[in-house]
Amino acid sequence: MEQAQFSQTNNFATIEDVQRAMSEQHYITDRSLATAIFLSLKRRKPLLLEGEPGVGKTEIAKVLATLLGTRLIRLQCYEGIDINTAVYEWNYTRQMLHIRLLEASAVNQPTEMKEIFGPDFLMQRPLLQAIDPSNPTPPVLLIDELDRSDEEFEAYLLELLSDFQITIPEIGTIQAKEPPFVIITSNRTREIHDALRRRCLYYWIDFPTLEKEYQIILARMPEAPERLAKQVTHFVHELRNQELYKAPGIAETLDWMSSLLALDQQELTEGAVRDSLGALLKYQDDLLKVGGLDIGKILQKLRGAS
Repeated sequence: MEQAQFSQTNNFATIEDVQRAMSEQHYITDRSLATAIFLSLKRRKPLLLEGEPGVGKTEIAKVLATLLGTRLIRLQCYEGIDINTAVYEWNYTRQMLHIRLLEASAVNQPTEMKEIFGPDFLMQRPLLQAIDPSNPTPPVLLIDELDRSDEEFEAYLLELLSDFQITIPEIGTIQAKEPPFVIITSNRTREIHDALRRRCLYYWIDFPTLEKEYQIILARMPEAPERLAKQVTHFVHELRNQELYKAPGIAETLDWMSSLLALDQQELTEGAVRDSLGALLKYQDDLLKVGGLDIGKILQKLRGAS
């Protein structure tokens, strides 16, 4: 791994540099996605990635953190997420102990009491950690599945994404010495507001083409037989043409391939497909629908294609 080579963004002189570096980390990107990443790095502008679950949005942030030789800070969004979880929280236990020590020592000066709302009693959560001025290098901040949060939390992010600063009433405004690299992902279960979109570069990650998915499998699992990899790729693309509740993403494809390798399969057979479908499909309705298909006929078709 040539992590040191890419420890600074100025080493990504071209879009091809980004593609090559991502490929070395076994993440296959086309030029359009590499361009979005390149611009986000150069402009220090947040990158909003949308797409179906399992197409590799989160993995981009992980790979970038490795390439840049910096820390990945991940905020996993969910319904009801609040400032205490995402930004900061006061260490109430330490504050109470400090107050009791002041009372025991007969010290009750206003300046002493103000200390309990100082930096020493502040517990940093992911967003505040990402803009901490003491960070030795700018981290990669991953705000994952933003669409799962509510609109109030989304609105709170606007100051952070515009000026890379957060205002804490008791302390004041904390601003990043150098902006973090921000990746925001969304599965589009709800629409992200225009105000946040304006602060970001945008890219939609679609399901990969057949050839690209084949390359991804070989890059991530070089031990996989090429024949099996081709058959798996064709089979998954065949299923995506079905009306499934949740079409398998690349994450499910890799999970299924890993399961087939664990079963010592060299090529797809009807028995192996039926035995391992739970690694590819995650909903009972989809399992029943695919299980009712003529899998033997599908395999015969894809053997000719591969």
